[in-house]
Amino acid sequence: MPGPLLQLTGIVKEFPGVRALDGVDLVVRAGEVHCLLGQNGAGKSTLIKVLAGAYNPDAGEIVMDGEPVTFSDPQAALGAGIATIYQELDLVDGLSVTDNIFLGHEKSRFGFARVGEANRAARELLNSLGHPEIRPSRETGSLSAAGKQIVSMARALSRQAQVIVMDEPSAVLDPDEVDGLFRVIEDLRARGKAIIYISHRLEEIRRIGDRLTVLKDGRTVASDLSARETPTAELISLMTGREISAEYPRRTTPLPDVAPLLVVEGLGRDGEFEDVSFEVRPGEIVGFAGLVGAGRSEIVETVYGARRADHGSVTVDGRRLRRGSVDSAVAAGIGLCPEERKSQGLVLDEAVYRNISLASLPRFSRMGATRDSAERSAAAEVARTVDVRPADPDRVTRTLSGGNQQKVVLARWLLRSCRVLLLDEPTRGVDVGARSEIYALIRRLADEGVAVVVVSSDIEEVLGLSDRAMVVADGRIVHSAPADQLDAHTVLDRVLATHETSSHDTKGDAA
Repeated sequence: MPGPLLQLTGIVKEFPGVRALDGVDLVVRAGEVHCLLGQNGAGKSTLIKVLAGAYNPDAGEIVMDGEPVTFSDPQAALGAGIATIYQELDLVDGLSVTDNIFLGHEKSRFGFARVGEANRAARELLNSLGHPEIRPSRETGSLSAAGKQIVSMARALSRQAQVIVMDEPSAVLDPDEVDGLFRVIEDLRARGKAIIYISHRLEEIRRIGDRLTVLKDGRTVASDLSARETPTAELISLMTGREISAEYPRRTTPLPDVAPLLVVEGLGRDGEFEDVSFEVRPGEIVGFAGLVGAGRSEIVETVYGARRADHGSVTVDGRRLRRGSVDSAVAAGIGLCPEERKSQGLVLDEAVYRNISLASLPRFSRMGATRDSAERSAAAEVARTVDVRPADPDRVTRTLSGGNQQKVVLARWLLRSCRVLLLDEPTRGVDVGARSEIYALIRRLADEGVAVVVVSSDIEEVLGLSDRAMVVADGRIVHSAPADQLDAHTVLDRVLATHETSSHDTKGDAA
């Protein structure tokens, strides 16, 4: 077996009051996909930034191709052959594909850009990745999420990267796009590239991974494990330090036979979705399953009033809401945990208690002044209820793990005592341990009488968590059934059948 291409030994990184990495070891070989697992807060993000040259380790050694290396900045890491593709892609939407690929190392001579040469080189890179349909001159912002990832990979290859770090690359992709991503990764592996693959989705680890390393509390707790053969229970135990026997909690009380709390009738937005009707009773969890781009997020955002409906109505407990009015929705008892919690749901540089109290500030105001002690006390109490960790209401929200940030958004609506809770991708980027806790919290809220709507690109999550599931395709609800009567294959069959019908209709119209 060849020696390691990349080896990290005893990597330590400290921040004020926090030892984020406490002696991490990692060995990666050429021509393998090495999976890095761990809960949010285990140290994965910090380790990525050390590899990318964004952080300098306080102790330990990095050896690349047999030679010790140090990275003073990200350019030094790229120069050593390590490229990082972050979950939130660092592409410039307004630039062309070529410009993004060569950003920072533009092809020029005597100060003048060599556009033709750059476009030819970009085309060769895109062809090598199996995506000749992406035009080098195309504006990057017009590409799909999958297309942008291909551009990021082409950028990495343009730097002659030997090690490519991929952080949650499938988070915003539908199943077909994930298959395409994996084909590209397999080709890179065959060409001798080393891939460090980070994902919370264990089924992906099984499909694409060779070996894996597990981090917990900033330490390496297991390495050189088989990605395909290591039992799931063992991986969960290594990551969390405890056994998790049931991922999806079951209903503990019968679903009440009462009138629906949320009624959506004929809801539509021109060009996005049409004629959407459904009901949710108190204590019921209704899930929306479908592919990325089907219109699921647009539907819940319109129910919440963040988008203005062109047709139809939303009623809560008999009260019809004003179209396009978040104030009307919140006053009626609707809360939304949005898909992008960092950009849409949180003020990251504010304290935890202030993020929790955002929807309830009038409750803590008197004559225009906020009563900070009452606000902090109430927020801290609800944070304890959902087990936000660390239990410090004054902590800056940005410093929390993804799972605990999601708990903060949920806590906001608990403090508000909302009656209808809309959850868009509630566990995206959340580790398996925190995911189980969030599932239990959602089920508990339903058992207490909250009407819950869950949107997720993870079909198994929708079916495992919901009482009733809606299949959404091309902006319409195409099927509805009790969740325990559906499986992922049935959902995908319904989606594909809809796509085929739409395709035939389009061809007929064109004829």
